Amino acid sequence: MADPPVDRSGLLLHFTPGTIAYAGHYLHEHSHPVHTHDFLEIAVVTGGEGVHVSPAGRQRLAVGDVVLLRPGVWHGYEECRRLDLYNCCFSAELLHRELAWVREDPLLGHLLWTGPYPLQRHGMLTTRLPPAALIECAEHLDALDRLRDRPRHRGDIIGRLLLVLGCLARAAARDADDVPEQAAGPGHLAVARAIRLMEEAPDRQWTLAELAAELHLTRGHLVRRFKAATGLPPMAYLSRFRVELAAALLRHTDQSITQIGEAVGWADANNFARRFKAHYGLTASTYRARFGALQRARRAPRADGDGRG
Repeated sequence: MADPPVDRSGLLLHFTPGTIAYAGHYLHEHSHPVHTHDFLEIAVVTGGEGVHVSPAGRQRLAVGDVVLLRPGVWHGYEECRRLDLYNCCFSAELLHRELAWVREDPLLGHLLWTGPYPLQRHGMLTTRLPPAALIECAEHLDALDRLRDRPRHRGDIIGRLLLVLGCLARAAARDADDVPEQAAGPGHLAVARAIRLMEEAPDRQWTLAELAAELHLTRGHLVRRFKAATGLPPMAYLSRFRVELAAALLRHTDQSITQIGEAVGWADANNFARRFKAHYGLTASTYRARFGALQRARRAPRADGDGRG
């Protein structure tokens, strides 16, 4: 089996250039240290037991359990007893390009976009696969794993990934009460434009009234259409997008925390601090100290050995 296409910078994991997705089988004993990543990660438990540690707290894992994490969410494992995991990881770029259409699909949109966004979920979604669905999902993960050394087979990789996601989306929707019953239909173009406007200008001090005016809709009509398509009202969606963007800037830039808050639309430092900690369970400064790749690179000894960062 080829090595996973993942590089490590301290506690931050990121794909090697050109990687879009992969799956791999891993066995954990005792513990696996807390870390974060720039890609979406899915962990499917196929054997053993352990405890998953994350901003949402501690979750005891058993066979069939699934944890999906948006980029930037930190997590680790403790008390592992032959915890057998299938990890499936794919890039945020893939989600925003070839898989951008999944926003329109009620089940996949819930799994990847709106399901992890409510505040109490901290960028994660958990579910459980019944035995038959676990077997089906494992078959697709095995096939995706075999494609690891075939990066040119982009279509095959995306196809197998979608089969995995389909299994998980059906399971996640089974007992959920916040999955839209249908895609937005004729109203989706307005919703897609609203999302694009907010994501292209997260630093703008958006209000619901201003966003509705841009779209030539009433506020109530916009909220109804947006919730029908995404499961969230527009301002809640914007808040989750801003906090993920802030986490990426903390990991990969040397901007000050104040500058990052302003860049994502939260010029009030206290407001930014409160929202960031509520989502990630850590202050922005602590998050950067643990997971900031650029900060660690600046502190690392120089190659000539003189010890200066």
